[in-house]
Amino acid sequence: MSLLIRNITEQAEETSLSPFAQISKNTKGRTNPEQECNIRTAYQRDRDRIIHCQSFRSLKGKTQVFIVNEGLFRTRLTHTLEVNQIARTVARVLKLNEDLTEAIAIGHDLGHTCFGHMGEYVLNRMSGKFKHNEQSLRVVDVLERDGKGLNLTFEVRDGILNHTGPNKPKTLEGKLVRQVDRIAYLCHDVQDSINAGIFGMKDLPAVVLEGLGESHSERVNTFVTDMINTTKDKFSEGTDIDIYQGKEVLEAMNVLRNFMFKNVYYGESCSQEKKKAEFIVESLYTYFINHPEEMPLKYYSSTNEEGLERGVTDFIASCTDSYAIQLFYDKFVP
Repeated sequence: MSLLIRNITEQAEETSLSPFAQISKNTKGRTNPEQECNIRTAYQRDRDRIIHCQSFRSLKGKTQVFIVNEGLFRTRLTHTLEVNQIARTVARVLKLNEDLTEAIAIGHDLGHTCFGHMGEYVLNRMSGKFKHNEQSLRVVDVLERDGKGLNLTFEVRDGILNHTGPNKPKTLEGKLVRQVDRIAYLCHDVQDSINAGIFGMKDLPAVVLEGLGESHSERVNTFVTDMINTTKDKFSEGTDIDIYQGKEVLEAMNVLRNFMFKNVYYGESCSQEKKKAEFIVESLYTYFINHPEEMPLKYYSSTNEEGLERGVTDFIASCTDSYAIQLFYDKFVP
């Protein structure tokens, strides 16, 4: 009886989803073939594996933009949940595969370091090559389950790797998460910046206020509604199948993005905290390069096979903000 449950779900996908959606039974499979679950589809299993992994749990202690100990600002975990919620809303309307969308969404930032993009910047400078999307794929392929990895499907791995960077995901579900990731971080970073007192609502460019809305919910709704309507129109035309924003909304989005980079991401408001974070990550990296035996065993053991720099980078990238700060105190403060 239980064997029929997955079959019923797979059949429902074939009859109810868009012809442009990725059907779970048509997955390109896993790196290591394994027996299918009697109840869950391949993408449902991937989602569950990510939710239960250690790297997903650690996202609650990693900075999104603002390094704080209060619950008022987004963390990497709450960002991930917002991406997932928005992406699933759009996927349902466009009749794309929600399970695949969710698996990609909740896994896309697993490789982010402590202290947000500043941690990523330092590890890239110190190790010679570090990008959080590539690290996210490494987490699910290699680091989880004590080096065995999660053995996810091709489509989920592709969506995680290509949620940012020069290459687009192969599936529409992956392309959807890629677009929603930008929408989510722009909208919630604006809200967090206002709450932090960095700028006021009226400081936003006029084209943003007029074109996207004056509140967080209005801006999210504008993006989502426009994305759905514009993409559905493209679907009906049957050419250049992708995820789209309308011209006016996209222009307003680019203006908002430039505003945020100038005033927040690269602005003076967070520079002092970023300098502290940079100093901590750089100090820890240098320390463990010279004292690798003091790392947790699984990272120390990996240095024999993959090199010292790789092991130290993996360890630092896995640290939450609070753990990195505690390590700094333990190693450097008398």
